[in-house]
Amino acid sequence: MGNFYKNTKRYYARVLLILMADILSVVISYVTALLVRFDFKYREIPGLYKGNILYLLPLAVVITVAVYYIFRLYHSIWRFASLAEVYRTMLAYFVLAVVMFALNRVDRFNIPRSCLFIAIILNVILCLGIRFSYRVVKGSNGRFFDIGVAADVKRDNVMVIGAGNAARELLTDLKLVKTYKVRVLVDDNETTWGRYLQGVKIGGGRNDIPKLCEKYEIDRIIYAIPSAPVEDRREILNICKDTGCKLQTVPGLLQIVSGEVSVSKLRDVNIEDLLERDEVKVNNSEIFSYIKDKVVMVTGGGGSIGSELCRQIAAAEPKQLIIFDIYENNAYQIEQELKRTYPELDIQALIGSVRNTSRVRSVLKEYKPDVIFHAAAHKHVPLMEKSPNEAVKNNVMGTYKTALAAGNYCVKRFVMISTDKAVNPTSLMGATKRICEMIIQMMDRKYPDTVFSAVRFGNVLGSNGSVIPLFKEQIAKGGPVTVTDKNIVRFFMTVPEAVSLVLQASYYAKGGEIFVLDMGKPVKIDDMARNLIKLSGLRPDVDIKIVYTGLRPGEKMYEEILMDEEGKKKTANNMIYIGKPIEMDDELFSKQLEELDAASKKNDKDIKALVAKVVDTYHPDGGKE
Repeated sequence: MGNFYKNTKRYYARVLLILMADILSVVISYVTALLVRFDFKYREIPGLYKGNILYLLPLAVVITVAVYYIFRLYHSIWRFASLAEVYRTMLAYFVLAVVMFALNRVDRFNIPRSCLFIAIILNVILCLGIRFSYRVVKGSNGRFFDIGVAADVKRDNVMVIGAGNAARELLTDLKLVKTYKVRVLVDDNETTWGRYLQGVKIGGGRNDIPKLCEKYEIDRIIYAIPSAPVEDRREILNICKDTGCKLQTVPGLLQIVSGEVSVSKLRDVNIEDLLERDEVKVNNSEIFSYIKDKVVMVTGGGGSIGSELCRQIAAAEPKQLIIFDIYENNAYQIEQELKRTYPELDIQALIGSVRNTSRVRSVLKEYKPDVIFHAAAHKHVPLMEKSPNEAVKNNVMGTYKTALAAGNYCVKRFVMISTDKAVNPTSLMGATKRICEMIIQMMDRKYPDTVFSAVRFGNVLGSNGSVIPLFKEQIAKGGPVTVTDKNIVRFFMTVPEAVSLVLQASYYAKGGEIFVLDMGKPVKIDDMARNLIKLSGLRPDVDIKIVYTGLRPGEKMYEEILMDEEGKKKTANNMIYIGKPIEMDDELFSKQLEELDAASKKNDKDIKALVAKVVDTYHPDGGKE
């Protein structure tokens, strides 16, 4: 509150100072105009005009200040002033000229018309001079002569990629940051090379980046082309990452339109900016059409995937959103976030486990959800190898109990989140998720009134337990960065991208499908680690060591999206495919589920062997390839 009053006081002090300067400028303009009209010979000015100017000046001051106020010349932030403020000033003076020339017809306020014309011209110059001198003083921060920058303050030499609107807005803001010094701009438009934008030279195109970084001793590169195609963005950032400079980027186009291009909105370039795959596109109108005004439940709603599901579902205006999670802190955090963002939305955060049959049934009975997204699961591969019974209890039986309740309470759609680790699994976690997919297909046959489906995808960047947060933490601590194997590869997608495709796939579901997301090209984990180090402005194996630790129990060298016998069928979205259902004996499968349930409750040491009987492609001892 103290800062609020301090800032308010400072604001009014600035306005008062400008107001006093405006009043003085009016007086100076009219007096100077009268002197100019009579060649600065005061004695030759007729007494009539000397008397009239004394009557005119107070009225001219009041009218000028009033017109300034009407045209918001006291409301603009002049250190960010642009042509819009100049246009508004010109319009204000057009109105002011009309009023003053009309007033000049009154005998008491009459002065020579040429004198009045000169006064208005002088006043325009002084008005703009006052305001733009404020911008120069506040905006330059003494940059012309490095005044105001302490000798001991480290200033980053900055390169800005781009010379368009976003770059121009950013340059204006960067001038306010004493620790940044923009040395050069880069743009692929050859006609701009050698020219200047806000006093900064455009030094060349993308291929000149390494040379320009060396020439200007660049410490930080800021990418400022939000409208560039994904391929161009990726190529330019890949060039930048090898310069050893710190990389940052402006917000997306939506924020650019909202006028949010500023230093405070810059973010570090992330590894997802470098992924070699097409931009994810979904049909939001289709997704929103089947979620709007529905009661939607998300199990595991506080987790990485579950919470993002909740965010995107909330944007689709459901009738009610039920966040179901065993972890109260996670559920509380996403509930509070969504309540701030969507205050009108009916959100119910409920604590419970999908392993608890009576709890799941009571929730479905009370809230009657139309759609359930089942994201609750244990997903950490090495941990599940050590606790296989818990993986069966939570992943297999939790899915079975929730799906069974959904069928019994006539839920319209049930969507299960699966993983590429379910394909020819070498891990217990992957095998349990394959069983979950089999449960979905069996349930779809058993309950025709409910559309059951599953969506299978690879690793998601930044999710809890993924390698990226671990690598960032290791880099922040100075290393070493640990990689299991130099040749290990994985499919990657961001959490929002994966979730948007999950929602799209669930719209396509007719019943029993295993939807498979196109994750693009597989990425070497070693390359990701090295790129992250470079994006931090450091050198792999020099500033940060990379240590290879070997594959952990249950891990594969590479992941697969489809089993050979599944094939794949296209959907309307070229990033979503349907795996052909594999024939199975539902009666036998039901008995196997009973055996697994009983064995897991007894913490049977042979649980992995039982899982292998259900999933014939699972080989518990084949974790290292």
